[in-house]
Amino acid sequence: MRVDLTRARLIAGIAAAVLVGPALASVPAAAAAVGAALAFTSYEAESGTLGGGATSVTLTSAPATQYSSAALEASGHAYAHLGGSGQSVQWTNTTGGPISAITIRLSIPDSASGGGITATLDLYVDNAFRQALNVNSKQTWLYEGNNNYNGNSQNPGDGNPRVFFDETRTFVTGAPIPAGGTFALKKDASNTATFYDIDVVDVENPPAALAQPANSISITSCGAVADNTPTNGAADGASVDSRAAIQSCINQAQSQGKILWIPAGTFYVKGTQGLQAQGITIAGAGMWHSTIYRDVPLPNGTPLPALFNVTSCTVQNLHVDSNATSRASVDGAGGSMDTTGSNWVADGIWTQHTLSGFWASGTGGTVRNSRLTTIWADGINLNNVSLGASVGDNLTATNNFVRGTGDDAMAINSVNYNTDGSGNRTYYTPMSAITFTRNTIIAPWGGKGIGIYGGSGHDVEDNYISDTARYIGLGAGRFGVNGNDLLSATVRGNVVVRSGGNAYSQGQPAMHIGNGGDGQNVGVVDHVTVTGNTVTNALYDGIGFSTSTNTQLLNNTVTSPWRNGIVIAPPFYPAPSGSATITGNTVTGGGSPYINNSGGFSASVSGNSWQSGTPGGPYGGTPAAIPGTVQAENYDTGGQGVAYNVNSVNGTANGYRADGVDLETTSDTGGGYNVGWTSTGQWFRHTVNVATAGTYTVAVRVAAPSAVTSAFHLANASGANLSGAVAIPATGGWQNWTTATAQVTLPAGQQVLTIFQDNGGWNLNSLQFTSATTNTNLAAGRPATESSHTQVYAAGNVTDGNQSTYWESANNAFPQWVQVDLGSARSAGRVVLQLPSSWGARDQTLTLLASADGSTFTTLKPSATYTFSPSSNNTVTLTFPATSQRYWRITITSNTGWPAGQVSELQIWSQ
Repeated sequence: MRVDLTRARLIAGIAAAVLVGPALASVPAAAAAVGAALAFTSYEAESGTLGGGATSVTLTSAPATQYSSAALEASGHAYAHLGGSGQSVQWTNTTGGPISAITIRLSIPDSASGGGITATLDLYVDNAFRQALNVNSKQTWLYEGNNNYNGNSQNPGDGNPRVFFDETRTFVTGAPIPAGGTFALKKDASNTATFYDIDVVDVENPPAALAQPANSISITSCGAVADNTPTNGAADGASVDSRAAIQSCINQAQSQGKILWIPAGTFYVKGTQGLQAQGITIAGAGMWHSTIYRDVPLPNGTPLPALFNVTSCTVQNLHVDSNATSRASVDGAGGSMDTTGSNWVADGIWTQHTLSGFWASGTGGTVRNSRLTTIWADGINLNNVSLGASVGDNLTATNNFVRGTGDDAMAINSVNYNTDGSGNRTYYTPMSAITFTRNTIIAPWGGKGIGIYGGSGHDVEDNYISDTARYIGLGAGRFGVNGNDLLSATVRGNVVVRSGGNAYSQGQPAMHIGNGGDGQNVGVVDHVTVTGNTVTNALYDGIGFSTSTNTQLLNNTVTSPWRNGIVIAPPFYPAPSGSATITGNTVTGGGSPYINNSGGFSASVSGNSWQSGTPGGPYGGTPAAIPGTVQAENYDTGGQGVAYNVNSVNGTANGYRADGVDLETTSDTGGGYNVGWTSTGQWFRHTVNVATAGTYTVAVRVAAPSAVTSAFHLANASGANLSGAVAIPATGGWQNWTTATAQVTLPAGQQVLTIFQDNGGWNLNSLQFTSATTNTNLAAGRPATESSHTQVYAAGNVTDGNQSTYWESANNAFPQWVQVDLGSARSAGRVVLQLPSSWGARDQTLTLLASADGSTFTTLKPSATYTFSPSSNNTVTLTFPATSQRYWRITITSNTGWPAGQVSELQIWSQ
């Protein structure tokens, strides 16, 4: 990762697409719920049908040296080797649709003296030759022997090669590959490289080029000229430099308040200058159609700014490429986009061969729906220093695909200070509230998958990380001596597969919490909550700790690490002091499940799979059925920390179950036992089996001498709050029973629900789940109005039944409202609000109002802050006593994710 604004001063040595084939056989089912939703399908080469003597190569043991290998840098840590004429690898199109474009990640040999070669590889469709694909090794093959470890040498004489794989993309000539058809890559006699190592192919059917939008200026009108000769690792020498023309158009767009339009074609920016823009939209015809290619004269002796240097801009729908041959400035490496300001957006951008993809600071910015492949350094680096800024707050990266980076694929980089050449320090504000959600990260060859470096309030959820070559898959800590301390972060629901590595011969873990993640053991790492993550096939240890305090490691799963499961102070990661609560984690396979190598690190360890006691599971061996009744006394087996957490043991029903810690005989209808002695912080788990995915009404039998506000909530196995806070009315006594109700949305199948006691003073007997999915959404298709909207995001989107479309109000103009007219007064007791499922977490402060006549409104839910989180499908449910109203209004006064009101679905339910 970069640590200051000058790329020449990088610190050397610092470091769900559908994946088809057995390479993911060991990945748990949870992987299907994480990562980005992508427009392409990936086929691993080692899982294809090998022909003509082709072979597969797979990493079978942890690396014994600090150096790299092709298998280590491959996705799945495996690839197909085509080493002779007639050898091939073939797949069947199982996407269900046509394939008109293909991207291949492959490696061919370097030239004898370095600098790479060009060649072709043949594509066959349904066993018939279709086209020769241009491939090259001009932007691969670095060598790190001869004291060049982690360096940029392109001299094969230095030995110990790395950076084996590059990517080539092309449209399929002729008819698209039909569903059910076959396609193959074959080394024919005309394909002159001595070998072709095929890692993975991505296939898709991209949309047609977008049309030029209204109120825009095309760069061709300013003199930009397209050159569509394939680059194949180097610039076309006959191309025209369009930099001045593009900058002229940017200036005009800024002065005239217009969009800058980049039409289909490849446009060259030559030399060492970049492009500057402020406060405009820059739009292309699509990432498969519009390309800006940076051509730097090599060797380069001038410090390079990013290609795009933009402030408070929206940049979307284009492809960026470069002729850089390493991450060094002398080899032409400049960033793709440096951005800052407020509410900036980078959307639908495919970046290749640049130093970094996004180097971004400011407030309220978002990187989304983008691809970053074969990047020399960081993919997405959200920081507080880009373009001279000093803040980095409320930034989001969501639904991005990152593969093959030479440093951290994604990083939260909170810098404390930078020092100039004269020794003067510039200090920066610590970063806060950065969100990484549902990103897919594959095969970073020179850095972490995700690095969380300093700041506070960060949220890293539901990301898929696999196949790091040499470094940690996901790390929460501080970066070096000039980084900020990390004071709080949530790391939840991520899947980390085949990660870790042996950079600097350190045997780095797949997941790491603590300072000194890069060998610089300084600073504070505090209050990091790591819950519901899955770590599979770690190359060394599954989860490692260095010095850190108040870590919560809860309900994570570590499967088949190649060394040990959870380790405090593993080799090279000292933890002379620190503290953590390690509860409810499961480790299977590998060496030791848990090791504490530190005498000064205090770990509270309970209810984990390796500890003595009954394994956790459903009481009686069979999960409770939903729909149906879940008896409170039938909480799971496994004991304290596994099945339940209680502050004291008070139960009087040991005759029913020996660990009846808080059970007593009940006088409620049906008899049996109830849970009592409720207390803040206690919880009980129940394994259930849900017959059908949907929304359920939960009738909870409770008793309380006095009313209890926010008495409890229901959560899933990842800790997501499903019910919201449920209040209990006063019933007049411990055995005077009533029913409290809530709504929850559950997937189908076996799962674990947890009842969290948020405030004590009540008894619990049972929870009856009945289907609420037969209710009618009264708002569906009804007319909607709003206080304002921006661009095309009008009120009608909240009743169209599509969670991906949304209403967005005018920016920076709170309060804002959106309203549904039911046509006549209808009775309802529940409102469900949604945001697009791919968005990152955010809090919105809102009020629910209703009216019979559209003029006089009654408050049904007073102003409160609600969290929209990807872990709960970005859904918030508001319940209230049923009332009959015609007009239903949501008024929003703040939003941590964007300075506007946002709602994608406003649903109104009768119960």
